[in-house]
Amino acid sequence: MFVDLNCDMGESFGAYKLGNDREIMRYVSSANIACGFHAGDPSVMKKTVRMALENGVALGAHPGLPDLVGFGRRNMEISAEEAYDLVVYQIGALQAFVQAEGGVMQHMKPHGALYNMAATRASLAEAIAEAVYQVNPNLILYGLAGSELITAGVKLGLRTAQEVFADRTYQQDGTLTSRNHPNAIITSQGEAVSQVVRMVQEGSVRSLQGTDVPITADTICIHGDGTNALEFAKLIHQSLSTSNVAVSAFWDR
Repeated sequence: MFVDLNCDMGESFGAYKLGNDREIMRYVSSANIACGFHAGDPSVMKKTVRMALENGVALGAHPGLPDLVGFGRRNMEISAEEAYDLVVYQIGALQAFVQAEGGVMQHMKPHGALYNMAATRASLAEAIAEAVYQVNPNLILYGLAGSELITAGVKLGLRTAQEVFADRTYQQDGTLTSRNHPNAIITSQGEAVSQVVRMVQEGSVRSLQGTDVPITADTICIHGDGTNALEFAKLIHQSLSTSNVAVSAFWDR
């Protein structure tokens, strides 16, 4: 059994450092690299691309809403056309660095509020999928498992990866619990590991309402900006290995 382990990276900005990308690279198979709208800047993008290539980690664009102060996690009322434009723009920015460094981009995964809005709003999902298709139809579209974004990607003929989250709780409709909810984040590493292994091996996750929700886990997201992100990345990687689940980039399958 195989699963992709991805992490949001390149989220430092100017003099402000966020995350421990260099060390975490050793434990993941794919990197979602911020493209400058919610985090990151040109120098950070270049350095993160280089680090990923040095570690054999697959590269992905991680476009977000234009909201540095809110880290792209605040909803914005944007049109489908605006969503298309900002995704094309950000994929193109990262693609330039990837090409300059001699690499190939594997995937695109929206960030934060843009990701969550596209999970339930068909019009936004279709615009984002169309943006990926028009820039590079060979890119893999990462989206919340069972979401509108996955549906839109499949409809266009894109290869899709259904994503699950190690440190987030779920609602009984399969969506992530809002970060405004006190139980949105799983703080117990043991609980998070158990959730990951169950999602991968059994295709099921326990919702906050106590019901079991069917789920497909092609790729697992861990967050690089957490307090114990490096320790958590090591633990998830080790736990998957001991459960006979190999970690490999999605395009290797």
